[in-house]
Amino acid sequence: MSAKINAAEAMLKVLEDWHVDHLFGLPGGSFDSTMNAIHNRQDTIKYIQVRQEETGAIAASGEAKLTGKIGVTFGSAGPGAVHLLNGLYDAKHDHAPVLALVAQVPTDTMNTDYFQELNQNPIFEDVSVYNRTVMTAQQLPAVVDQAIRQAYEHSGVAVVTIPKDLGWAEIDDTFQATADSFVFTDNYPLPDETAVQKAVEILRDAKRPLIYFGLGAKKAAEELKELSEKLQIPLMSSALAKGTIEDAYPAYMLSAGRVASKAGVDAISNADAVLFIGTNMPFVQFFAQPDAKFIQVDVKPTNMGKRHKIDVGILADAKTTLQSMIKASEPVASRPYYDALVADKKNWNEWLSKFENEDKSPLGVEPVFAQINRIAEDDAIFAVDVGNVTIDSYRLLKMKPTQKITTSAWYATMGYGLPTAIGAKESYPDRQVFSISGDGGFTMVMHDILTQVKYHESIINVVLTNESLGFIEGEQDDSRQPHSGVDLIDANFGDAAEALGAKGYEVRTLAELKQAFTEAKDIEGPVVIDVKIANDRPLPVEQLALEPNEYFNQDAVDAFVEKYRTDGLKPMSYFLKEFNVE
Repeated sequence: MSAKINAAEAMLKVLEDWHVDHLFGLPGGSFDSTMNAIHNRQDTIKYIQVRQEETGAIAASGEAKLTGKIGVTFGSAGPGAVHLLNGLYDAKHDHAPVLALVAQVPTDTMNTDYFQELNQNPIFEDVSVYNRTVMTAQQLPAVVDQAIRQAYEHSGVAVVTIPKDLGWAEIDDTFQATADSFVFTDNYPLPDETAVQKAVEILRDAKRPLIYFGLGAKKAAEELKELSEKLQIPLMSSALAKGTIEDAYPAYMLSAGRVASKAGVDAISNADAVLFIGTNMPFVQFFAQPDAKFIQVDVKPTNMGKRHKIDVGILADAKTTLQSMIKASEPVASRPYYDALVADKKNWNEWLSKFENEDKSPLGVEPVFAQINRIAEDDAIFAVDVGNVTIDSYRLLKMKPTQKITTSAWYATMGYGLPTAIGAKESYPDRQVFSISGDGGFTMVMHDILTQVKYHESIINVVLTNESLGFIEGEQDDSRQPHSGVDLIDANFGDAAEALGAKGYEVRTLAELKQAFTEAKDIEGPVVIDVKIANDRPLPVEQLALEPNEYFNQDAVDAFVEKYRTDGLKPMSYFLKEFNVE
């Protein structure tokens, strides 16, 4: 006779077999059977109590993006379920494997308009790759096992709805999870050698070639640099691939778009041939020349030609393709376009560095990131919120490949930074973790400083307080409309953090800033550094006015230079001329 076990506990054994050792959520009455199982298995699976289900879902999503492992979150029936959606949509849009366990009222009260009852399956249909309501207690562990497989296979959200009474029911303890037989593979097609040769010829013969890589090339940093050096081709990436190559690498131009460097925009806007590898970046079509030769390398056929007309398509893994291209190419001694962009980036970095120690009131954002870079350890993790803070972080953090960075990229939800830092600390307890937020995003989730306090998480939470939804303010400026709904009232988030049990700082001067970061790096437990910064728009590198042209007259250039203090920042035309680029 087989042993018996509660169905909810059998489900948790499945999670453990899939190497899940913690999950995020907030209990409600409809989730009591699973909470009882979590209590019983507290020695093998850790429960992280968040103060709002959205925090738990974002933590699971951010953690999945950082680790590649499935993140697990839960919510109770009705309002708890609905609160999960924002974090689950973040996971959907950024293709992160997440499992959401969603409670439901007991089976004998379902479909009777019972207290907190919702028809939850339709709610989760759009966000999920797998969405099922468990019908019997015996099938609960099997459904969760299948949900995890689906989340991994399709890189998305799996939702399992669990009626309360089924979790209590005793079932035979005989289910075997399929974790050990589930195979992850990187066995993609080998690149077609004819296509590789054609791609190499295009890059060799181009006057202004560029390598544009994304997360799909994350494991190919050395190959990217080797091909770049062999053919004298500058590199740039999608914002999400920041950190693949060290930011200090001279030929790496960072990214294009609003979350970008000047050199990145210059690189893609002037290129006559682009190797577009391991990325599906949606804005490239707005920067790359329509008639530029375009080589695309991707593992998904549906991505081919999606962003730009392609001349060569290679359906293969990025690393393997780069190795083939290196083997098939002959060294190029020099290339003026390469040299021009290296000089362009150097000029950009020199311009940025002028502001790193500027002691003005309110402070600029550059000194804040100078201090983050100063104390950041070689394996630091940065959880970046959404807004101007995204621009500043991806522009000013000096990343190394040994560090990690994440943001809400496609979905772009404010309030991402702090919850993701919680998830990061649970997966990487021995690594330094930062959350970096604006005051808008921070106030959406600041209650979960309590979670960091409860679990003694040493996280440095940086809040850039400019009393504005600055990114939206910039968009309103671009559309020439009055500022509406973007003003925020100030608060002392350092004192608020102290009230919640964390160490808090309110920073207004450069001296206070340096002292706060010096102390923060050695504090055990959560820290909140509230920096009062000027409401200055980050330099809009996608619409620079550094010289008169068809878009800007001299008066417009003068006004732009004065507003953004761009003295010393040279236009791309200067470098093209200096290096005789054709």
